[in-house]
Parts: sequence; structure tokens; C-alpha cells
Amino acid sequence: MRRINEIFYSLQGEGAHTGVPSVFVRFSGCNLKCSFCDTLHQDGTVMSDEEIAAEISGYPGEWIILTGGEPSLWIDREFVCMLKTLTGKKVAIETNGSRSVPEEIDWVTVSPKNGMEGAGEYDIAVAHADELKVVDVGQDLDQYFSYPCVSSSTLMYLQPCFVENDQECISRRNSTVSRVLSDPRWILSVQVHRFLNIR
Repeated sequence: MRRINEIFYSLQGEGAHTGVPSVFVRFSGCNLKCSFCDTLHQDGTVMSDEEIAAEISGYPGEWIILTGGEPSLWIDREFVCMLKTLTGKKVAIETNGSRSVPEEIDWVTVSPKNGMEGAGEYDIAVAHADELKVVDVGQDLDQYFSYPCVSSSTLMYLQPCFVENDQECISRRNSTVSRVLSDPRWILSVQVHRFLNIR
């Protein structure tokens, strides 16, 4: 049994798969308490693996995205293999990188929160990242290239930190654009779903 915050079908709004129709499985709970988190961790429904797979199978699309919260708290190899077998879809994960993830996952996005408000300091436990997606809060960016999960094939995304205040949001976005232009090792990621007013 696993605690699910929500399962929904939408477009991926961030990173390498921006615009790709995907089924999102949002788990409740996290081992960090980041000040900017947008998940209501107290909410959630306990579901069996079969119930989760059945709901996912009701949606089209090639990808399942395990997100949270911190999905690595809830998943294991057997769960990932079951999802792939029963749904015929590929499985991606969005994780803070503090815990290892099953090798059977098809796409690993590490969004590190190391040193950010509420997160504290932790070691990166993920062995490989297909993409690193960093929320820009003005931190030193060189540190991320020495992470053990980063290789020459890892896509490096820098994303503005969203806030409700429109003017502040624009200011943060402009700052992130400037940082990417000054350091082309990074690729800009924006939360396209917010511009489209979708989930």
C-alpha cells in the first residue's frame, strides 16, 4: 500500500520532456521541508499497487512520472517493474536525490535541494541522473557539476523559483535567464504548465 496525493494526466511542464503528455503519480510525504514546496503532504489516499496501475492505465501517453513529495520513500524495484508490465508505459522519477532509486526507472530527474531553506545538507545517493533540474535561488552553481550522479551526458537545467507575486516572479525569471546566458553549461527550464494554466 502506498500513499498517493494525486494521479492525473497532463503535459510535462519542466526539463527535457517539456510538452510530453504524461501520467503524474504524486506521492505524499517528503524527507525534506523546503520552503517553496507545492505539495500538500498531509493529503493522500492509501492505494494498492493494482489500484494505482489501473488508474494509470486509464490514461493515454507513453510516460509515467513518479513525483511528490519524495517518491523514493514509497517505491521499490518491484513496484516500478509492475507499473511497466501492467501499463506498457515508461517510468520517470523526479527526486531530490537523497535516496537511491531502482535501476529499472527509464528517466531520472534529480532536483537537488541541498542547502536550501528547510532542506539542510545531505549526500546525493542517486547513482545516475539523466537530467539535473536546479531551482535557482541565487546559490553557487558550480557545485552541481561535481555531484556523483552527473556525467557528460547529464542535461543541466536551471529553473526560476516560482512565487505568487507576479513582479517578483518576473524578476526571478529574468535573473535565471541572465545566469543561463552567462554560463551556457545550463539550459533554461520554465514551468510551462503555469503559463498554460494547467496542472
